[in-house]
Amino acid sequence: MQANMKWLDDPRVFRVGQLDAHSDHSFFAGETDYAAGSSALCQCLDGKWRFAYAVNLAARPAGFYKPDFDFSHFDEIDVPCHIEMAGYDTIHYTNVLYPWEGKQYVRPPFSGLPGAKMDGMFSEAEYSPVGCYVLPFDLAPALRGKRVTIRFEGVEQAMFLWLNGQFIGYAEDTFTPSEFDLTDAIRETGNVLAVQVHKRSSAAFLEDQDFFRFFGIFRSVKLFGLPRLHADDLHVVPDVNLDTLAGRVSVSLKLSGETDGAKADVRVLDGGKCVASAACGVADGCARADIAMPEAVTLWENHNPKLYTLEIRLYSKDGVLTEVVPQRFGFRKIEIAGGIIKFNGKRLILNGVNRHEWSMRGGRVISDADEIWDIECFKRNHINAVRTCHYPDRLSWYRRCDEAGIYMMAEVNLETHGSWFSGPVWNVPGSFPEWEAAVLDRAKTQYETLKNHTAILFWSLGNESYAGEALAKMNAYYKAADPTRLVHYEGVANAPQYKDRISDVESRMYATPEDIRRYLTEEAKKPYLLCEYMHCMGNSLGGFDSYHKLVDEFPAMHGGFIWDYIDQALLVHDEATGRDVLRYGGDFDDRSSEYEFSCNGIVFADRTEKPAIQEVRYFYGLHD
Repeated sequence: MQANMKWLDDPRVFRVGQLDAHSDHSFFAGETDYAAGSSALCQCLDGKWRFAYAVNLAARPAGFYKPDFDFSHFDEIDVPCHIEMAGYDTIHYTNVLYPWEGKQYVRPPFSGLPGAKMDGMFSEAEYSPVGCYVLPFDLAPALRGKRVTIRFEGVEQAMFLWLNGQFIGYAEDTFTPSEFDLTDAIRETGNVLAVQVHKRSSAAFLEDQDFFRFFGIFRSVKLFGLPRLHADDLHVVPDVNLDTLAGRVSVSLKLSGETDGAKADVRVLDGGKCVASAACGVADGCARADIAMPEAVTLWENHNPKLYTLEIRLYSKDGVLTEVVPQRFGFRKIEIAGGIIKFNGKRLILNGVNRHEWSMRGGRVISDADEIWDIECFKRNHINAVRTCHYPDRLSWYRRCDEAGIYMMAEVNLETHGSWFSGPVWNVPGSFPEWEAAVLDRAKTQYETLKNHTAILFWSLGNESYAGEALAKMNAYYKAADPTRLVHYEGVANAPQYKDRISDVESRMYATPEDIRRYLTEEAKKPYLLCEYMHCMGNSLGGFDSYHKLVDEFPAMHGGFIWDYIDQALLVHDEATGRDVLRYGGDFDDRSSEYEFSCNGIVFADRTEKPAIQEVRYFYGLHD
């Protein structure tokens, strides 16, 4: 298999050589590693990589991925890091408009629009930046002799991968993990990993979020050594009878390696004490267990995020322990009954925020400390819910929300606002069959990766992507794959003919209190929530009480998510004044730009709380 640069232009090609998406569970080689909470089977590749920037594909260093290529003249770059934040290319903020509008005429292929050519659209463009990364490395001793995979947790926006000159694969979908099997190409020492990252590809039409347009390897890169018997995928489905609090947990495993004669030991722990267990054999590479809890369970919820621990131990046919797999989970139930969203049998009220991942120093490269601070901010201000606008977040964020009891609306990496904002003239993905597989893959990848997280109550199909058959099929996928959660999508409000086929809830943006009252008194076919409201820009957040009066008056009104949580602004050293200052769109000679429209948070970009957060704390406290 050889890399084909024309894949950048073709929406039908979005993953080549990738492993199937699977649960984000951790795994350990044995009891010692598990007790220490550190896996020797994981080798982190974050750090200094060699790097070269090119303005387009033709200008990149030819053959940079070959083992004998001399990259001694390459620069160094941090991984993770946005390429723009390392001093290359141009920092650019835009909201609705695609970043090329006004500079290049680019329209989505297969849309039937004049000039919508596919061949060479990005692969031959005069401006289509490329980043060439090279990392020499030796394989850690614990990974040698094992099957080895690599996981890129976030690469914007499309990437080609080589190892030791051998082409491995191609990936799009910026915000979900991309994994590849390196076993056939890797050596114990003297490896050369090469990654070619593109700022623009056909995926750009699907990633038109309201944010700074960066590219590069901006999340962690890790190698994994897989034991001879390995759990590729884990699916944990807790269930609870709300009348009796009797709980059951269904466990499904997909295994690889030496599965013949293998066995799995499954235990459920409560605070370190084993309260239930099961032993199961392996058949056709799968293992299953259905475990009844012996006593009434404690429900997981915002004020008491009770988590149990599932421990799975895999044994080879000769009885040797090959792997320990832990997974924390909680018992909770979300459903719609009598036109009302019920959570653990009670009406659900969402005191939510939309949260872009953001750091004033790193852009969307954020730290554990940022996430910890955000959770603490949520708790002290009675924020009980978060929408991951408008893409999946770092894997660690879902674990933190599990532990903190934060209700999550997990959003697919999809926004195509620029394709229809002046009318549904060339809406993608719409009902174009050539775009359908890409967005269905994004839905499946998010689900398979994050399915075990208790905090996720809603799967969201994306943001501001109008509606069409592709979105309807995404909705159908989630309903079939996961009957334990609800499906959300707001954009169907623009195409009411799809309302019976898309979204379990009536979701709106910035509806007035009068609009909401009208819906709840005259229509009310679905429960109502505001996926975006109280646009918190400048000296705003007035009138918050008018929405909370509706929450008190109408049981089918379930609150919403403030737009948004944190300002998107970057800390820059101003040479004229000698001071470090925060700058936003337009401050980087970026055109077109929506300027300060990136700053609508209830906290500043430096994570200082704004005065407006006092309103949030007071009114959210009324329904806490």
